Amino acid sequence: MKKFAGIMVATVLAFSLVACGPVDSAVQNLAGVVSNKDSGVVTADDDGYAEGRIGDVMRTYFFDYTVNSAYTCKEFEGYTPAEGNKLLVAEITVKNTDRSTVTMYDTDFQIQWGDDDDDDAFDAPITYYNDAVSDEQLPEEYDLGVNEERTGLLVFEVPEDSKDYSISYLEQFSNDTEGDVFFVYFTAKDK
Repeated sequence: MKKFAGIMVATVLAFSLVACGPVDSAVQNLAGVVSNKDSGVVTADDDGYAEGRIGDVMRTYFFDYTVNSAYTCKEFEGYTPAEGNKLLVAEITVKNTDRSTVTMYDTDFQIQWGDDDDDDAFDAPITYYNDAVSDEQLPEEYDLGVNEERTGLLVFEVPEDSKDYSISYLEQFSNDTEGDVFFVYFTAKDK
């Protein structure tokens, strides 16, 4: 009932704002506020920072992404990490919300571990350094058409003693400016 009342208030407010701007954008903005609160959609705050957890939809300027699951292991499809490391395997879904095709890269997402003071506690997926070892991995580069969605694996090498992680994305625009930064925090269990 609360949700219905909130939607009704948003609708009334939207129609009362007709003199201030287009009705469509007013309704869309107000409806977005209501749905974001209840749906697990995370957008950046006024400082350009967004923080989510596994299962949250991270809404960036170009696409939505969700870290669906993550685990660590000693070997993945015949690939073994360097000594002192283990592998972190994360399933991620990316959906293009832009008005045109978006080119994605494996390096769009990076892994972090440890505390904020450790400047060397991050890395790119193993596809950045080597060829993919599984058809399930997201490739080094791929295109997402308008409204297209793709699910795949990102595999990272991480220190053996690490257990808490974040997968991040930083918006980067063609004019060499940066936008918002998004982090999905989680603890990965050994498989």
